Amino acid sequence: MRSIWKGSIAFGLVNVPVKVYTATEDHDIKFHQVHAADGGRIRYERVCTVDGQPVQYADIDKAYESPDGDRVILTDEDFSKLPAAEKHEIPVLQFVPSEQIDPILFDKSYYLEPDSTTPKAYVLLAKTLETVDRVALVHFTLRQKTRLGALRVRDGVLVLQTLLWPDEVRAAVFEKLDGVPAPRPQELQMAESLVDTLSDDFDPSLYVDEYQIELKKMLDDAIANGSNKVTRAPEPAAPEMDAEVVDLVAALQRSLEASGRKASAPAAAAKAEKPAAKKAAEKKPAKKVAKKAPAKQTRRGA
Repeated sequence: MRSIWKGSIAFGLVNVPVKVYTATEDHDIKFHQVHAADGGRIRYERVCTVDGQPVQYADIDKAYESPDGDRVILTDEDFSKLPAAEKHEIPVLQFVPSEQIDPILFDKSYYLEPDSTTPKAYVLLAKTLETVDRVALVHFTLRQKTRLGALRVRDGVLVLQTLLWPDEVRAAVFEKLDGVPAPRPQELQMAESLVDTLSDDFDPSLYVDEYQIELKKMLDDAIANGSNKVTRAPEPAAPEMDAEVVDLVAALQRSLEASGRKASAPAAAAKAEKPAAKKAAEKKPAKKVAKKAPAKQTRRGA
């Protein structure tokens, strides 16, 4: 799991740093829309209704339209000025009995992980909630939206369940229920007997999503049998070498070639120098040693 938010629970004078993780996931098989004639993917573009041109997400602002038709356009800068835009604190408002919270108010569930070197305060809060058998009513901001939440313990882990605001729950008003007579005692007795025969402890592992199981089986069979509804995935291309790696290899190759040229240059020069010296020695005539002329004898007179 990957953390989606960080903050701290304000429990009196105690702060409990936590990381927030989404506790549930959808197991439904995902589909995308294709053109029935040729199987081409269907693309959706953000197009301006005024000039008919596609609009980049960075160029999109948000507009509110009142019931009277008045429109107000707000930018990201406007939203950043709101006081609850960036709060990373989860203050505990009250500790209330869990049975007093109508299940219709529960929205999404999140796991809280201790985000400190010593999770002593985290364990203390979790044990306290288990002991008093109550849930902590908290208030926090997530994704630029203020939320009400119920903090409880599940298998030793703190779980934060977001709650809907009271005005987000619709009132159930059905005229067909007006004036309906109350059930007779015999009808109630028979209904209660039926309830007794079906009563048991709740075990979620006993129930499966048969639709998704059959859908997965249908898809696997179609792929295995190779029907005309299957488009085979293209053969994976040979992995291409990263551009940075290619540049590095080329640089190393050039370095090796350069070092080879540098090393061979002196050797080649020395090798070329030896034959030249030998030839020069062969061509050069030997120096003749001059012989001493005999001394002339002077004839003396008598």
